[in-house]
Amino acid sequence: MSVHDMPLLNAALNAASTCWLLAGYLYIRRKSVRKHRLCMISAVLCSAGFFLSYIIYHIQVGSVHFVGQGMIRPIYFSILTSHTVLAAVLPILVAITLARALRARFDRHRRIARWTLPIWLYVSLTGIIVYLLLYQFYPSA
Repeated sequence: MSVHDMPLLNAALNAASTCWLLAGYLYIRRKSVRKHRLCMISAVLCSAGFFLSYIIYHIQVGSVHFVGQGMIRPIYFSILTSHTVLAAVLPILVAITLARALRARFDRHRRIARWTLPIWLYVSLTGIIVYLLLYQFYPSA
């Protein structure tokens, strides 16, 4: 795998994380705690893999500039800004949510998970959108 393949890997890890999150949500709604736990741990591992790959890529490549022009430009930067701000907060939310589950503090786990899940889904999905806009629809030369 070359460094130039890493953005696709990152998008795939975000997509996998999204799938695990949705499956985990469905399993907990069906009261299948064991399957929920496995899905959520898988989502954490995919997100951790994404973060590691993302850091390695940007250490090697640096910043990638968005070249799109016109109305797509403010749309892209709005998505990127909200994605970045929420992505900075997300590891804290995930750590607290996971810690409460591992300590069997399920009442407190549920309270924060109601915030963590939609933010995590948003960050994962907007990560895929950023990838598509930056590397597929408007790639730099």
